[in-house]
Amino acid sequence: FLFKFLVIGSAGTGKSCLLHQFIENKFKQDSNHTIGVEFGSKVVNVGGKTVKLQIWDTAGQERFRSVTRSYYRGAAGALLVYDITSRETYNALTNWLTDARTLASPNIVIILCGNKKDLDADREVTFLEASRFAQENELMFLETSALTGENVEEAFLKCARTILNKIESGT
Repeated sequence: FLFKFLVIGSAGTGKSCLLHQFIENKFKQDSNHTIGVEFGSKVVNVGGKTVKLQIWDTAGQERFRSVTRSYYRGAAGALLVYDITSRETYNALTNWLTDARTLASPNIVIILCGNKKDLDADREVTFLEASRFAQENELMFLETSALTGENVEEAFLKCARTILNKIESGT
């Protein structure tokens, strides 16, 4: 199987660092803002099946929005990322979600990732609040840390597993 994934969300939420942590198993120290789109891929085992994840890491800055929108087509899954220490990135989630569901597919499998879990002391968005948002919008939800690697692989695999289940059940 080949699944196209998107990593979407506001600038500075750690999208590129999540991708790097997933593919390289290490934290990307010197991460700059993504210009347009970056790409990575990884072959994973999901329920005994080999799945290649084609991951498109999109720029979060508003000025790249028209460029990144063209990458949504054909995406089976998405990581919708916000920074738990930034209320602003959380407040922007609705716009990102609307883009994903209108430009990719209404059936796209989305997992909400509250990134930077390692900065819990600076938290501006509670777990409960984000969990409620995920529930209301029929999203899966995990808090991740690109720095420590916590729940990073799990986010991608959980999303891939759900896509595979949908394929197998014919939805």
